[in-house]
Amino acid sequence: MKKISRRVFNKKLSTGLFGAGALASMPFACGMGHNSSKKTSLGIALVGLGSYSTYQLAPALAQTKHCHLAGIVTGTKEKESLWASNYNIPVTNIYNYQNFDEIAKNKDIDIVYVVLPNSLHAEFSIRAAKAGKHVICEKPMAISVEECDAIIQSCEKAGVNLGIGYRLHSEPYTQEVKRFVKENTFGKINYVLAEAAYRSTGNPGQWRLNKRLSGGGALMNMGVYSIQSAIYGTGENPLSVSAQEYSTRPEYFKETDETITAQLKFPSGALGNIFTSHNANANRLYASCDSGWFALEPANNYGPLAGNSSLGPIAFEHESQQKLQMDDFASHILYGTENRAPGAMGKRDMIIVEAIYKSIAEGGSTIPLNLGNMGLVGYRP
Repeated sequence: MKKISRRVFNKKLSTGLFGAGALASMPFACGMGHNSSKKTSLGIALVGLGSYSTYQLAPALAQTKHCHLAGIVTGTKEKESLWASNYNIPVTNIYNYQNFDEIAKNKDIDIVYVVLPNSLHAEFSIRAAKAGKHVICEKPMAISVEECDAIIQSCEKAGVNLGIGYRLHSEPYTQEVKRFVKENTFGKINYVLAEAAYRSTGNPGQWRLNKRLSGGGALMNMGVYSIQSAIYGTGENPLSVSAQEYSTRPEYFKETDETITAQLKFPSGALGNIFTSHNANANRLYASCDSGWFALEPANNYGPLAGNSSLGPIAFEHESQQKLQMDDFASHILYGTENRAPGAMGKRDMIIVEAIYKSIAEGGSTIPLNLGNMGLVGYRP
């Protein structure tokens, strides 16, 4: 693989990541944290100023009601001055990866949003919690279940709230799908198909193709959307999974998985099939029920989604999903509303990811999952 250009990531990798410990019990959210409940808008610091922060999160924070952009963390001097100018960020609210822990003293910043390569999620989420800041950790939560445990344990110990960057739980199309499931609008769900994929043709040295930084390939990136869709498309956590991996461009995908399919079995008897790839385009959720069907296509774009069902089209006005997601999390902290994507949900998905990789390593064997109701929000009791 080519050397990653962002020197800070190399430095972090050379020194190793924060050690992780196991945690037996998993609360859906941590405590209410510090004095943020006295505010009406919470300050967010973005950690990592790549394309997602630049083109999605920062513009969304110009529209949010319950939170705002208060600070940044970057290893690039040029970005410091550019962002300070564009967003009127005072120099006292600009940090780098070495002095990050000083953020504990900054009363302007209530929430730290970790938007770094996957292998750095645990380290900076834990450091943010130790600094007394609420945490949003971008998906996937971490690169192992052990790291997920360590993040949740740190947030619980610090008394701060933890959310995962699952923006789709806050947007209306996904909420409508969840309503169909909760109200049995089309009867029993028998089968669900969830596809999330795109074709990567860019720089083969990008961090997503570097296993040390990404922790995996398509499954860790787009596959999390497929797992999520299958679960909220049935309203259940799966009982077992079996999986297969395919590689058609091994010269490009040298370290990470390219294409994965997996089959899920659910407690109700429903079956699920998920597909994810970095070498194909797919973006769909479809569910077949006893008395009808429902579908989203696209199902996980940043822009407007599109839905249809036996009852006709599903249509809502589009708003920034990132705006809705961050406002939901800030509202959860300020007013005790629902945490739509708690840490337990992120851990649950990583349990499934690890089971999929295990199944592939064992030639497609069926791996049992002991998830219960873990990570389900807003469904059946």
